[in-house]
Parts: sequence; structure tokens; C-alpha cells
Amino acid sequence: MNKGMIHIYTGNGKGKTSAALGIAVRAAGAGLKTLIIQFMKEYPYSEKESLKVLSEYITLEQYGGDKFVYEKRLPNEEEKSKIYDGITSAKEAINDKNFDIIILDEIFIGVYFKVFGNQDIISILEKRNTDKELILTGRYADKSIIEMADLVTEMKEVKHYYQQGVLSRKGIDS
Repeated sequence: MNKGMIHIYTGNGKGKTSAALGIAVRAAGAGLKTLIIQFMKEYPYSEKESLKVLSEYITLEQYGGDKFVYEKRLPNEEEKSKIYDGITSAKEAINDKNFDIIILDEIFIGVYFKVFGNQDIISILEKRNTDKELILTGRYADKSIIEMADLVTEMKEVKHYYQQGVLSRKGIDS
């Protein structure tokens, strides 16, 4: 890769994280190394176990819990600090020669829950090494950040079995 691209997967539909993880798995097959920084995802999602198999190529870091997300409330100061540590890690990783791809999973939710601002994300985009692929996921991507991206996909929910009372299914949804 001579030039890394900026990808955004946003919208209210399912598949944002799955799309980003698919790229990480594909990249591992090509010998590329990926750092995944997950914001507000402490639930034991199955991908965490799967990625252990590819740990030579994929590193996963998690910052902050997600209980407040489901309770639809703002996080307390302690939780905000844990989540913001992910921004600090991202700012360090964007020029780390050990990684070809950086995935910032659910980063836009951090803005929505007022943990950090769009300017923190813009700073990461502006200061990254331009040969590094950068993938951002989450609902509510800001227009100013979308304009900076090379690829933007908006996942749109048309129909979802959650609406029929089906909860998250291990291995499929979590």
C-alpha cells in the first residue's frame, strides 16, 4: 500500500464492526498487521475470542465499558477517562510502524456520549502517517469527518429481528 485510505462505516444498521473486522481478517491473510481499538465494548463479544487465533497479525485493545450505552445515559467521569485512553492510544498508534491498519471501532459513539469531540477524531486523521489504512466505525459520524474519508458506507436498517423481540445471539450478533 503506497497510500492508506480512510474508511467510515456508519449508520443505524447492523454490520459496521463486522465490515471492519472482515478487512482485518483479509489483511492478516496478506501478512498485514492491524490494531483494533474498541471503544465502549466490554461485553464478551465473540470476535475477541476469534481474534486470538490471529494474534500474530491482529491486536485488540478495549477501552471503557458499555453499560451506560444500554442504559442510555452519559458515562461517569471514571468511565469517560477509561474511554478517552483509547483516543490517547489511537494518537500514538497512527504513526506506529508495527501496524498497517488501525481500526477505531465505535469511535463516533464516544462523541455522541460526550466523552470526546469531533476535533479529537479530526486530529487523528490529520496527524496519521498517510501510508496507514484507517477505519472508523459507529453511528452518528459527523459530516466534517465524512468529508475527510476516502470510503464511506452507511449501514441502513431496513428490517431487524430485534424488532420482533429476538435478543443478541452469541456468535452472530455478539
